[in-house]
Amino acid sequence: MTLLIYLVGWLILIGGVSWALITMHVSQHTVIIVAVIMLGVGVITAATRTRNRDRS
Repeated sequence: MTLLIYLVGWLILIGGVSWALITMHVSQHTVIIVAVIMLGVGVITAATRTRNRDRS
């Protein structure tokens, strides 16, 4: 469940950044590249923060 919360937060952040770039008249392919990079960072961050740690 925590992973889902992280990903939803990242999707909201990506949406906001994309919207800001579009209103600044940045080209569409640049917006897509930024969104894909941010999505990758978001998945990696969410996975590392929510993974089960070994209890030894």
